[in-house]
Amino acid sequence: MTVESSGRRVLVLAHTGRAEVRQVARDCVHALTEHGIAVRLLAAEAADLGLDPRAATGGLVETTQPDDLPGEGCELALVIGGDGSILRAAELTHETSTPLLGVNLGHVGFLAEAEQDDVESTIAAIVGRAYTAEDRLTLDVRVLQGKEIVWSTFALNEASVEKAARERMLEVVVEVDGRPLSRWGCDGVVCATPTGSTAYNFSAGGPIVWPEVEALLMVPLSAHALFARPMVVAPTSVLAVEVLANNNSSGVLWCDGRRTVDLAPGARIEVRRGHRPVRLVRLHQAPFTDRLVAKFDLPVEGWRGAAERRRRDHGENGDDDA
Repeated sequence: MTVESSGRRVLVLAHTGRAEVRQVARDCVHALTEHGIAVRLLAAEAADLGLDPRAATGGLVETTQPDDLPGEGCELALVIGGDGSILRAAELTHETSTPLLGVNLGHVGFLAEAEQDDVESTIAAIVGRAYTAEDRLTLDVRVLQGKEIVWSTFALNEASVEKAARERMLEVVVEVDGRPLSRWGCDGVVCATPTGSTAYNFSAGGPIVWPEVEALLMVPLSAHALFARPMVVAPTSVLAVEVLANNNSSGVLWCDGRRTVDLAPGARIEVRRGHRPVRLVRLHQAPFTDRLVAKFDLPVEGWRGAAERRRRDHGENGDDDA
């Protein structure tokens, strides 16, 4: 049986190291192709899933390589796994700004929009185009040695400057908008986005920032200093961390926990708002507060809410009038 193509294409990315994920990914591929939607897979992942494009129904499965702009021409990327899988997908699709729709088969899954039990409704939403995409602020990160830019990348969650040696603190001077702010002996410094405020930033004691807020965050890690508080600055600000050159302090820069580079003494790390946002697909318009409660399993028993208070007050006033 040949399925007629709709002319639509979806990139499917999966954490194929887990059997459970592989089965969900296969189910998603079959469901999409049954609706005439072409599916693009990374060649290695197609092999892990046991999917041969030559034998796929209607020829609706195709493969590509990570370096070949896998998101190009795809209306979205369906990402099956946890937050790490979504960060990887952001890396693979950053140049094409392909919207990412995450199905959480990991732990917290803060970036994911759906859970494993929602796969059927998620496929239905893709088929019916019943979804929206929102832009998430990113970071452009570059490392300078002297005047030379030696490394550059982007980050969706955070860029963290960390000490390279466990037994030695990292000596840094931090800067905001071209002006020095403080010198710290520390374990490191995290520069985060609102999206990343629930990730490393949160673990480091930084504030949770609602995704609609445009801001940059800077959080010191175990700093030995009088002034070492988390900071929230304007989205137009430029943050910089300089590794002091007058000692043997060296460090390492991690971006989203995926891309890394060693930092020699004297290295300068500059972080500014990214020129290209990452687009996350939304299936529901639930408040971010509800996401926090659900993902962190926060206790809200006993809450009655404003609506309940209004009903109670109205009843009390009615009794008085009677």
